[in-house]
Order: sequence, then structure tokens, then C-alpha cells
Amino acid sequence: MSEERTLNFLEQIVEEDIANGVNGGRVLTRFPPEPNGYLHIGHAKSICLNFGLAQKYNGKTNLRFDDTNPVTEDTEYVDSIKADIQWLGFNWAQELYASDYFEQIYNFAVQLIKKGLAYVDDSTPEEIAISKGTPTEPGKGTPYRNRSIEENLDLFDRMRKGEFKDGEKVLRAKADLASPNMHMRDPIMYRIKHAHHHRTGDSWCIYPMYDFAHGQSDSIENITHSICTLEFIPHRPLYNWFIEQLEIFPSRQYEFARLNLTYTVMSKRKLLQLVNEKHVTGWDDPRMPTISGLRRRGYTPASIRAFCERIGVQKRDNMIDVSLLEFCIREELNKTANRVMAVLDPVKLVITNYPADQVEEMTAENNPEDPNAGTRTLPFSNTLYIEREDFMEEPPKKFFRLGPGLVVRLKNAYIIKGESFEKDADGNITTIYATYFPESKSGGDTSGLNVKGTIHWVSAAHAATAEIRLYDRLFKVEDPGNEEGDFKSYINPDSLQVIPNAYIEPGLLKAKPGERFQFLRKGYFCVDTDSTAEKVVFNRTVTLKDTWAKEAKKG
Repeated sequence: MSEERTLNFLEQIVEEDIANGVNGGRVLTRFPPEPNGYLHIGHAKSICLNFGLAQKYNGKTNLRFDDTNPVTEDTEYVDSIKADIQWLGFNWAQELYASDYFEQIYNFAVQLIKKGLAYVDDSTPEEIAISKGTPTEPGKGTPYRNRSIEENLDLFDRMRKGEFKDGEKVLRAKADLASPNMHMRDPIMYRIKHAHHHRTGDSWCIYPMYDFAHGQSDSIENITHSICTLEFIPHRPLYNWFIEQLEIFPSRQYEFARLNLTYTVMSKRKLLQLVNEKHVTGWDDPRMPTISGLRRRGYTPASIRAFCERIGVQKRDNMIDVSLLEFCIREELNKTANRVMAVLDPVKLVITNYPADQVEEMTAENNPEDPNAGTRTLPFSNTLYIEREDFMEEPPKKFFRLGPGLVVRLKNAYIIKGESFEKDADGNITTIYATYFPESKSGGDTSGLNVKGTIHWVSAAHAATAEIRLYDRLFKVEDPGNEEGDFKSYINPDSLQVIPNAYIEPGLLKAKPGERFQFLRKGYFCVDTDSTAEKVVFNRTVTLKDTWAKEAKKG
């Protein structure tokens, strides 16, 4: 974190609180995900913010699962959320659950009933909506608003005991039906749900709503700074109202702009659709903006933290270009990833004057950006594979690769000259023939030849095969969530191209899932979890340069 940058508005608030001795200068934040899906890059921003603030000011952060909706929640999501946070490099002070507080929150509701500030309502959802009025007209109480405290206590107790069906009754706060803030117009505090909870089983059939559970959970934990996204600004008066009426620890809510990323959807509901309808292979599909998807694609924790640092903390919603995220991983991998050679669209190259039975070990630098990365050896023979695009039978004037009469350097090896080629019946080039200059070996070149181009290669007799998955952006438009019609109609049909049999350096067969490399001239790749002892699978993390921006300008 740069010391030169100015403080963001949340850091200013925290520093002011510390200076004024608020809460004794203590800082305790929380990250409160609902376990109903996998975390995505937007959550990463919130994680970095909550944990980062606490770290900067010698505080702590609780991980609290907002598990008040048993229908959509699952322990699979709990486990994935914990794994993602730890992978990002953060550790929580306490692992907590809103369900830890169900009894306490229930007692808070009873307390409000006794104060005449909550009542059981038998109205239908439609009747409740009508009773709330409109933004320009005040609400009118339903017939149940004036039930006696005794009747409300009895009905709420019977709701808990399971005497009523789902939707038959709700508990509402008796707040302010004339408030210009619709959230203050007698909001629902509890609803009946006869559903199995992933932690409490069947011991509860009534569950608190987010607005009633969240502030109270913050207060129970003595959270000093409860940081939410901007859509919760209208909820803040209610957050404060409940705390004031209950006379409990006054946690304070602050809001920041959520992350919106181009060519991406961030809605968990939409991401779940993509998974359930098999548009992607799962939550960890490398095209997904989930943390597990980014990890599988080859993103690093440091690159995601750097991205969150660069975009900063705003008070106003804006759209961040996904190319900034790609820049952050490129910047890191350029420094850390070993360079290797892989040929994705191979054509055979035979060096006619190189002895057919000879194999040389060529020395290759692992990473020119890292002097400690060392070197490796590569087998070199008279028959190689090169990229098809690196040869042209009729090359234009400024084509600095291989063609009849053209010279080019083979990376870490010799300079060669294109001589001739063979084609199949369909007109495709099958074999290229060239000659080499023995005095031109890399590291000891005495040939005096000057060439402008260098191409990569692998020895045909020694190459291993690999499956290469070329991932691109999942959507064709910048903001698929806000376009007309079904967002899935904007899915990019070319978001995944699979090359079943590319040729790679033999040493790459030993690469382990998660290892990252730069394929020379092709991009950054990582080993996928689908890899087996028989076949290694590589995912393209990102191209070497931002080619998408150029294509968009062309279009």
C-alpha cells in the first residue's frame, strides 16, 4: 500500500474516530457474506477494504455469515467463502454466523413488542405493499397494527412454535408510516419459513429479515465500522432506529460504491443462472468473475489485491474497465512467470543440413526479469515444430519471420534460412525445409549475421502434448446486465477455444496445477486442475498485450 496516496473517505472517518477516542480508539470491522453462492471480484473489493482497514489501524475483522435465509444457503458456499478469503491473504478474528444470534435477535423482537414498537400482521404481501403507500403518499396501517402487546406476544410465540403456515403471518416494526423513506414504513422483521437450516436444522421456523438481523448482529459483536455498499444508504435510518429503540451498542454504518466491471455480470442470481443452465462448467469456470474462477484462470492473490488498491474507494457508482484487472496480473506475471515455449498451431520444420541423429542441449533463460530465476536446457534436433503463422510462402516486405529466402533466429538456438516447403492436396503447408548457420548459436554467435526476427519452437522428437484452453471475455458487450432482453443472449460464443494437442517443452509435463508460465509470444498460462499424469491442461490467463481494446476500436 503506497504511503504517498491520500486517505480515502473511510480511512478519514476511522482516523477521526481514533483521534476522538470513539470506542476507545478500537477498530473492529466485519465481512458479512450470505452463503448462497461463491464470492466474486466485487466481494474481493469488500474483503480488501474491511480487512485492509482493520490491518492499517491495528484492528480486527470478523467473518460473519448472514445465514438468515435457509432456502438458498448451503455449507458448500460457507466452505468456498472461507477458502477464498484465506487464499486472498486475510485471516479473520472470529468466524461467526447470524444464526449464532437467533435466540438473542428473537429476544430483541420480543423487547420491541413489549415497547409497543412491533406487531404481528396477518395481511398478505400485496395488502402490506398497498398499506405502505407510495413515495409521495403516506402509508395507512393495516387492521392488525393496533393489536395489543399481549396478543402480539402470544402470536409471535406461536409463530415460533410452528403453529402457522409459511406466509400466514409476519412480524412488523411499528415505525413511521409517514416517513419519506419507504424502508421506515413498518418494515417486516420476521417471516415464517418451515425450511431446514444448514446449521440450526429444524429448530427454527421463523427467520429474521436482513434489516433486523444485520444491525443487531453488528451491535452484538461491538462492530465499530459497518461498511456496506451504496444500495444500503436508504436502510441506514432503519439500522440506526432499531439500535436506538433497543438501546444496544451503537454500531455505525458507512457506504461505499460496489464494484462494477465491464464485460461481466456481478449479480449472484445471474451467475447462478450461468452455472445451472450450463453456460459455464461451474462456479470456478475460468471465465467467471468468481474468486475461484479467477484463481483457476491463473490470477494471483497479489494481483487481485493490487487491482482493488488501484480502483480505490468511491462514494459514487462507476464502471471499471476489466482491462485494468488484466493489467494487474500481466504486471505481476511479467516479473514472476518463467518463460517457456509452446507451439499452439504447429507445422513441421526440417533443418536439412543439421545431422539427423544429433541432439543438442540448448541453454534457455527462465525469466529475464528475475536474475535469480536461473536457466534450463532444451533438446534441439533437426526436426522441430514452429507456429504456422511464423511462415509465409509469399511474405510481404516487412515480414520478419520465416519464408523462402528469409532468415530468422530460433529462440536460444541458431539462425536459419527458409528454403522450400511441401503442401498437402488441400493446399496446406505440411513441412518447411530450412538450413542453419552453425556459427550462429545463441550465446556464442560468430556468424556476423544480423536478423530482425526471433521465433519459438519445440523439438518434434522430444515435445510433449498438452491441451490448451484459450479463454476470452464471457460477454460481447460492456454492460450485459443492463442491456435489453436476456443478458445471456450477449454471451461471447468465442469465450473458449480448446486446442486439444499443442506441443510443449518436455519439462512442462512436470508442472503442477496452479503453476504459471509465460508462453513466449503467446500469453500467460497456468496449469489447470483437470491435468492428469497423462496430459497436462493449460488455461490462458491473459494475452501478452491488451488485444481486446484494439479489436474494439476496429469494430
